[in-house]
Amino acid sequence: QVQLVESGGGLVQAGGSLRLSCAASGRTFSNYVMGWFRQAPGKEREFVAAISWTSGRTYYADSVKGRFTISRDNAKNTVYLRMNSLKPEDTAVYYCAATFGRNSDYAGDFGSWGQGTQVTVSS
Repeated sequence: QVQLVESGGGLVQAGGSLRLSCAASGRTFSNYVMGWFRQAPGKEREFVAAISWTSGRTYYADSVKGRFTISRDNAKNTVYLRMNSLKPEDTAVYYCAATFGRNSDYAGDFGSWGQGTQVTVSS
C-alpha cells in the first residue's frame, strides 16, 4: 500500500521560496508518476507538477512554469517541489499524489494521496 507524507509547507512573503517534500513508501515506484496538486479554499484541486519516477521527465501547469521545479531522489524515495517567486495566489493546501503508468493532470487518475501541507503566501 502506497503511503505519501508531505512536509515543508509554511508561511512566506510574496517573492519568497519554499521546498516541499513527499516521502513515499509501501512499494517500488518504478513506472509510477508522482504529482503535486493544490487546492485553495472554495476552489477545485488543480494540477501543479508531475515527474516520471523512472525517466525523470517533468510536467508543469502553465501557472507555475519557470517558478516551480519538481525533482526526485530515488535513494530516499522522496519527491520535492521547489517553489520560487511565490505569489499570494499560490496559497493553498499542497498534496502529493501517485499514479501508475502515464502522466496525467487529472486528479481522478491518481490513486494515492498524502494528507497535504499548507502553503500561505502573504502580500
